[in-house]
Amino acid sequence: MAFAVDIVVLSNIDKRAILGIDCIVGTPTRNPWSLPFAHKKLFAERRDQYDLFIYSEDDILVTERNISAWLEVMRVLPENEIAGFLRIEYGEDGQRNYPDVHAHFHWDATSVRRRGDYVLAHFTNEHAACFILTREQLRGALQSGRFDVAPHEGKYDLLCTAATDPYTQCGFTKLIPVSHLEEFTVHHMSNKYVGRMGATSEEFDRQTVALLQIAEQTGRPPSLLASETKLPRAAYSKDYYEPAMPQVLECIPYASRSVLSVGCGSGATESWLIQKGISVTAIPLDPVICRSAAEKGVEIIEGDLRAARRRLEGRQFDCILLLNMLHLFPKPVDVLSSFGDLLAGDAPIIIQSPNMSGLPAIWRQLRNRRIEVARTFEVASAHFSHRGNVERWCRKAGLSSVRTVGVPHRRAAAFEGIAPAIAKLALSSDMICIARREQ
Repeated sequence: MAFAVDIVVLSNIDKRAILGIDCIVGTPTRNPWSLPFAHKKLFAERRDQYDLFIYSEDDILVTERNISAWLEVMRVLPENEIAGFLRIEYGEDGQRNYPDVHAHFHWDATSVRRRGDYVLAHFTNEHAACFILTREQLRGALQSGRFDVAPHEGKYDLLCTAATDPYTQCGFTKLIPVSHLEEFTVHHMSNKYVGRMGATSEEFDRQTVALLQIAEQTGRPPSLLASETKLPRAAYSKDYYEPAMPQVLECIPYASRSVLSVGCGSGATESWLIQKGISVTAIPLDPVICRSAAEKGVEIIEGDLRAARRRLEGRQFDCILLLNMLHLFPKPVDVLSSFGDLLAGDAPIIIQSPNMSGLPAIWRQLRNRRIEVARTFEVASAHFSHRGNVERWCRKAGLSSVRTVGVPHRRAAAFEGIAPAIAKLALSSDMICIARREQ
């Protein structure tokens, strides 16, 4: 590199490093996963010796090009904003994979901003297994009192928390330079998530195009709701990439010709319905994630919940889908009342929700020794979702709960054919409630 670089390897065993590379042996605690936190003490001790401090896991390729690009963009960013990276992987055929883009993680469409010649946006997954801080930023992180701290976890596990504390704990905002994305991707050299987790280059490119278009608009585009909970590891957040679930598809009446989906993500379910010749209208989570569904013919109604509902006034649908959404709305009854008026005749509203009182949920909490359910929506940004609550919300909204079925956890699927109905629900990780308007 054109820079003078000192390399320090943090390890649980002596790597006998050569060529002037230091090796510091030992983990901060007895837990081996605490090893990444060892860099915090090292940075604090050497805070006056370097211009830049780079943390990286051992399979991340941070290049001179990455560092130079980072230095350039930092010239135009205010003190509380830090340019960040996204990991990229390559399949055997050269296909790109973005492993950080999965589950409930997404672009915050309201965060798009211009800084000089750059368009930047916040991606809600701050973990990229590496970060860069200037000497001044490191001092600010240390002065916050929340950088050089004992190993801990919350939104992320120990490994990821060590790489994200500057953003989640110390007051800095991580922004990805979307307009210069090639220079802000780092190769995850193990390529371990290809075909297992992450967004393809085709899906990811659609999203970046949407972000660049938003940058040309005036005003901030609305998002449907806060889709990430405040529970540990963001439990029960909305999955932006959830697959089409056969149990849900089976509940949609065969004669349906029009379906409304409230809370459309990447659109697997909606696209499946389009392929079956059904007209699909969707209120998306935000104007970025829905690009794939729109390209496949789904009619997109953008806006927050009230604005989208006004635009649908006077229309009727043969079926309405609320998939893993209802527990995330502050007032579920109001949502059901508002959209229930759009049902045609005895058309159903299909509600898929997590079964927070099921045995799989209880066992997971016992196994991980953490509570994933809070008593109030204000604390958790989620309601406690179980059969009684969902059916009660339906009744209060003037809907008749027809039936609630369980979606068995994958490890309990073998018992589905022999277990009684009440046991099936207890063994379920999700449940589907089918309700209609009271005539």
